[in-house]
Amino acid sequence: MGISADSVHAHTKFMAKCGLSFPLLSDTTKSVATAYGAWGEKKVRGRTMIGMRRMTFLIDEEGTIQQMWSTVKPEGHAVEVLAAIQRG
Repeated sequence: MGISADSVHAHTKFMAKCGLSFPLLSDTTKSVATAYGAWGEKKVRGRTMIGMRRMTFLIDEEGTIQQMWSTVKPEGHAVEVLAAIQRG
């Protein structure tokens, strides 16, 4: 699943536009993002700002984080995550 600070309405539109087959969760208070360290200082085009950091967490059935990617580039990332899942 995915999570961001966008509204449920924005997620619904994005899911329809991209044909996503997994849920997107809305964290408008940024409480989950803050707890996971995904909300905070980041660099964008050389400038430092506060915002959502693009991160991925591989979480098992018991809720334990098995792997974390703290810097994610969308291109090829899904293949990398799938490989980690298949490795177990």
